[in-house]
Amino acid sequence: MSWIDSALAYISPSRAYRREAWRRAYNELKSYDAGADDRLNAGWRVVNASAEQTDSMYRDTIRARARDLERNSDMSESIIGAFERNVVGTGFKLQAKTDDENLNTEIEELWKEWCKPRNCDVTTEQSFDEMCRMAIRRKRLDGGIIFIKRYTAGGVVPFVLQAREVDDLDNMQAGSSSKRIKNGIEYNDHNRPIAYYFKAYDIHGFYTGRSERVEAKDVIFLWRKKRPSQIREISEMSPTITRIRDVNSYMEAVSVKERVAACLSVFIRRNDPAPGGIGRQSKPTKSNQYEGKTLSPGMIMELNPGDDVSVVKPPSQGASAADFVRLQQNLTGSGQGLSYEAITRDMSRVNYSSARQGLIEDDKTYKIDQKYLIDHFLTEVYESFLISAVLSGELNIKDFWTNKKGYFKHEWTPPGQKWIDPLKEANANKVALETNQTTLAELAASSGHDWREIIEQRAREMAYLKEKGVIFDE
Repeated sequence: MSWIDSALAYISPSRAYRREAWRRAYNELKSYDAGADDRLNAGWRVVNASAEQTDSMYRDTIRARARDLERNSDMSESIIGAFERNVVGTGFKLQAKTDDENLNTEIEELWKEWCKPRNCDVTTEQSFDEMCRMAIRRKRLDGGIIFIKRYTAGGVVPFVLQAREVDDLDNMQAGSSSKRIKNGIEYNDHNRPIAYYFKAYDIHGFYTGRSERVEAKDVIFLWRKKRPSQIREISEMSPTITRIRDVNSYMEAVSVKERVAACLSVFIRRNDPAPGGIGRQSKPTKSNQYEGKTLSPGMIMELNPGDDVSVVKPPSQGASAADFVRLQQNLTGSGQGLSYEAITRDMSRVNYSSARQGLIEDDKTYKIDQKYLIDHFLTEVYESFLISAVLSGELNIKDFWTNKKGYFKHEWTPPGQKWIDPLKEANANKVALETNQTTLAELAASSGHDWREIIEQRAREMAYLKEKGVIFDE
């Protein structure tokens, strides 16, 4: 009740009563139930704010909780593992698309060499494929990950990547009238990043109090933007981490209860008390001793006179727990865009049609992340790699600077998808190819291969078979 209603009730209770009656009638006639202030929505108090105002207060807490579940929850790891396996898997294949096929082969061979840990990672510890898998993991859990382009000698080309966590951004950097700095990032008037400020650490991992300013052109910040006003990341696990934690707590309680239920607890009940044990002044006496104090299979023993046995057997809850956990896993997977089967690999409740439909829907989710990785990371890294290769002389391209767009042309082939029934899929692909509903390039890409490599390999195999006399020309 507002102060106006309170004052009106004090002066004229009847008018205040009629005012409240009309307000309730008006609420019942509202067009949106979600906007009503009735009894069902009485505790639902929300406000509209910019994305940064909404996220900044909870960003660090949510990230810390997501990391805790990453370390301690198999349910959380099953979701992250599904994305790692299917979005990146064994890695993306590069196909250079310049007009010179010999140059394409040279670029692709140099790229394969650069992708090795000693050439692409500033710490020489991770291959490029491993960096991509880590990017998918950290983007989903932390909300984002940062790669800095470093130009150092020692590899096949003077270009490597340095991975940094979002925690490394120096949030204590203060802005001024000429610099718009927020959460360690310097922006222009249109919220476009100009530079990033990273904390400097010593060899033990402690913050030294100093920061490094890196130009935005040398920084690749991978995070998902959901609102126009959003300028920093938020963990993509935020809609599901509370449910995962609740399931973990529930399963821990059920596990303890099942362990108790598995134990046979026996209590001895005496009908006649021991001599000398009655009255306040009586001294406590030790209980009668038995030959065996533990139970073993097939054991037969006699009790003392007047003793009786009561067996304690707590009720088991394993059956109901299975249904509960299955429901929670289904909801958690849906919240991350995946099916129950994708995160649990439990195929006991599906047939061929439903399993294939689930794979198709899951594949759409993976392709979104694959497209994001190609647009925001792989292409950016490839172009920097190609420029470094030309500058260092590893690639001799005379007109590179006048025709960069032509030499930058390339395609990425994501890891392939295996189907449930290869025979049905092969027959369907054959019909689609013969009726011009698809192309060999598209079919090869769906399985993670380059169609040119397939044709060249088959040509070599056929020539070798003819050479050995296994098959003959008709």
